[in-house]
Amino acid sequence: SVTSFSVLEEPLANIRVYRQALNTNTYLQRQNILLQDELSRLRAIEEENKELRALLEYREESNFEMTPVLIVGKQLDGLNNILTVDGGTSHGLKEGMPLVNSNGLIGKIVLAGNYYSQVMPYYNSLFRVSARIQENQANGIVSWNGEIYGELVMDFVPKTISVDSGYVVETSGSSNQFPAGIPIGRVIRTEPEPGRQTQRIFLEPYVMLADIDQGFIIEFEPDSNVSNLQQEYNQLFE
Repeated sequence: SVTSFSVLEEPLANIRVYRQALNTNTYLQRQNILLQDELSRLRAIEEENKELRALLEYREESNFEMTPVLIVGKQLDGLNNILTVDGGTSHGLKEGMPLVNSNGLIGKIVLAGNYYSQVMPYYNSLFRVSARIQENQANGIVSWNGEIYGELVMDFVPKTISVDSGYVVETSGSSNQFPAGIPIGRVIRTEPEPGRQTQRIFLEPYVMLADIDQGFIIEFEPDSNVSNLQQEYNQLFE
């Protein structure tokens, strides 16, 4: 009887062991998911802390007054892209003020409301900024051709000026619209323009718009004396 009972019990014991192993495996899978989720959150917090520290250092080193803002809206799927930030005229912000982060230029305010503002980023077919190459002080205009994300174009640089990959392009301040010295990007290649004495310089922007969540509005306003002279000059040809 004992022998017969043990023979019958063995398959049942195997089933119990199998079920226990299955339950243990399910529990371990759930714990692994929870741990992976916690690890992802910790990594995100670490990256956010790094960015905040970099922003604070940038603010301390800057000579300009800055207002911190969060980027609460992004439209980056066309030619006329736009960002929305949680700062407006009630915070002292005005149209034309640039948006930056610790890596460099992002864009400028084109419409300021009471509590929110619309920012035109460099990925916009209408965006233009006077720029210079840090290594040789060559001047030009940086824009986006509306074709390739991750690439900007600098025009009007003479062919006679040597430009190498890795050179830094920054705002020049010549247009009286942006303060000088804000990094824009680094040179990745150059191409001569057929039939012209200039070359096209292609840049990789320092700021990746898809990744940014916060930044600073530089409280910069154009010099009224320069603006008045420009208006008087334009009136001469009207």
